[in-house]
Amino acid sequence: MANVLTPQGEDFPRWYQDVIAKAQLAENGPARGSQVIRPSGFALWERMTAEMDARIKETGTENASFPLLIPESYFTREADHVEGFAPELWMVTHGGGKELEEKLAIRPTSETVIGEYMAKWVNSYRDLPLLLNQWCNVMRYELRTRLFLRSSEFLWQEGHTVHESYEDAHAFTLRILHEVYADFMENVLALPVLRGIKTEAERFAGALNTFAVEALMRDGKALQMGTSHELGQNFAKAFDIQFQGKDGRQAHGWTTSWGTSTRMIGGLIMGHGDDAGLRVPPNLAPVQVCVMVVKDTDEVQTAARKVADELKGDGLRVKLDHRGDVAFGRRAVDAELKGYPVRIEVGPRDLKNGEATVVSRVAGTKETVPLGMLAEAVAAALQGAQEQLWNEALEFRESRTADASTVEEAVEAAQSGYARLPWDACGVEGERKAAESAVTVRVLQREDGTVPDSLDEPGLIAYLARSY
Repeated sequence: MANVLTPQGEDFPRWYQDVIAKAQLAENGPARGSQVIRPSGFALWERMTAEMDARIKETGTENASFPLLIPESYFTREADHVEGFAPELWMVTHGGGKELEEKLAIRPTSETVIGEYMAKWVNSYRDLPLLLNQWCNVMRYELRTRLFLRSSEFLWQEGHTVHESYEDAHAFTLRILHEVYADFMENVLALPVLRGIKTEAERFAGALNTFAVEALMRDGKALQMGTSHELGQNFAKAFDIQFQGKDGRQAHGWTTSWGTSTRMIGGLIMGHGDDAGLRVPPNLAPVQVCVMVVKDTDEVQTAARKVADELKGDGLRVKLDHRGDVAFGRRAVDAELKGYPVRIEVGPRDLKNGEATVVSRVAGTKETVPLGMLAEAVAAALQGAQEQLWNEALEFRESRTADASTVEEAVEAAQSGYARLPWDACGVEGERKAAESAVTVRVLQREDGTVPDSLDEPGLIAYLARSY
């Protein structure tokens, strides 16, 4: 059975939609801009949340839950914030058949409502740092929507913290960027990310500084994978988050917020996928190994189940495909589409020789392996797949990164990937000029590739690209 995906090189956006549909990841929801995430797509999200949640908790952050509906007055307390989010707000105006006295915003993000409760919970320096996170859905009004990348409603995590000092808040903002986001994206998703600071034009509404991780997709466009915001004392003053310091004086806290979303699934698809479908890194994959019955006989079914059970016993995430009423070719194509890293095919001919066939989705290899050596062969294939996906993504990014000395050169280079341009040669005016060609400054870095503490540092390098 032939795979009918549109080739990437022919029409990348169509290929993306084909993968989502044929791998059964998601569909458009009934309301404009909404999305229904199907079990195969949600399994990816569950693995992402598990890996991310563990890293978030390692920082000392605790999970909580806050309301979906936020009084409109909360947004007016922080002027820059309300101005930044006003065009994206969904408002509830009626409830129980009556017009509400005060309109309620469906959360686009929760700085305002969480700030209200942080003010109640923080009284002394002994209460600090207060480190909170929630996993939830949010809504933002979008004119042009695309599954996973830009939808009116999406799933995400949002962290919100209060600290005693600027230094502590700044350090925590960068800790999230490096130890949670970049670590997860590079070591689990196998996607190399640029870490840097956003320009003032790209900064989160109401923030002192915004730091981000950006990945390059296989069509040469950048995707913002996560952001970590240093909010200074803006929200603390707006919501009166004060504490008694060690010196007995009252002081406002220093806050941060940070988030990633189901957009990462879009990044996974576009960062690793090929013309046969998804390629899921083993460290993330909900199904690391798919054991497939080639022919439906009692002997084959028994052997396949034994192989699956033994691999599960080794701690692997295994799916047993024992469907004898579905053609093997169709099932093999489906496994390719869904990006299972390793496929083990068990058939009568193999069993006669005491073997099984091991297929690597990423390496594209197919080999017969003695049943007694399957565990070693699978472990090697999984490790190889993780490394190969990382190496390919890194090599692709490096091959699509070009140095430029003028804004015009940067705009031209950004048509196929990243353009590196000294920030001094770009500046705010150059950023505006590039935007006219749909090219934006994704992040600023120091010359050595490290993350600057602020936009005021001299000698920064801008990375420009087209983006999603």
